[in-house]
Amino acid sequence: MNQRPIGVFDSGLGGLTAVRQLRRLMPSENIIYFGDTARVPYGNRGRETLLKYARQDLAFLRSFDLKAVVVACGTVSTNCIDALQAESDVPITGVVEPAVQRAAELSRARRVGLVATRASVGSGAYERAFRRIDPSLEVYSLACPLFVPLVEEGRCRPGDVVIETVAEEYLAPLRERGIDTLVLGCTHYPLLADVIRNIMGPGVTLVDAGAESARACQELLTQRGALANRPEGAASYYTSDRAENFQRLAALFLGGDDVGQVQQIDIAGYGP
Repeated sequence: MNQRPIGVFDSGLGGLTAVRQLRRLMPSENIIYFGDTARVPYGNRGRETLLKYARQDLAFLRSFDLKAVVVACGTVSTNCIDALQAESDVPITGVVEPAVQRAAELSRARRVGLVATRASVGSGAYERAFRRIDPSLEVYSLACPLFVPLVEEGRCRPGDVVIETVAEEYLAPLRERGIDTLVLGCTHYPLLADVIRNIMGPGVTLVDAGAESARACQELLTQRGALANRPEGAASYYTSDRAENFQRLAALFLGGDDVGQVQQIDIAGYGP
């Protein structure tokens, strides 16, 4: 038993989809979430900038007495996770390995697609992970840079002509490849799941990288005997930009749940 909280961070609000799964899987856990909304999106940044930002995000979370961290940012997970894990004495779970493992288990055609940010796709991290797990898989990766800003503007529902037009243009090449499994490699993308399903068709299974990272965190804490024991856990939310903007959209990512009070912090004061 371990009553300390779990830390979660992302470049913006997308990581709240992972928080939603963590709370569903482990309702007794306390969660500290940080969304770096002042510097979103991370997807077009270079690796050194990403590593600087990730170290600052992690340093802020480490100001709490954490038992584990979930990096709910696909871009950081693909570019910086090894460095963060090497520097930390607290276990850190990213989104890549859990999502790849799940997609490899699900694919029958052995043709898998990945949609993610430019930085995630450019890193090649998903492809390397797929090769380690099953070299026979054909993997087709696609950067979708407009998805994050459109989701954060609330343009994510079926019937919205803007997101449907953008998604159709992005996803058509993957549909033509005949994939049967598609990894949503950014934690913003589950909010587009209905739009993506409509375009890809019923024969394609979607893998939510954030949800898989939450399951991986649960398995880790279970193995270590570190699950909390309390009637109900709580979540605290922090952001690097205006708290009211975070509150306005957070319920969309959390499936309707109210986040309550959100605190703005100066992330520049943390890390190197």
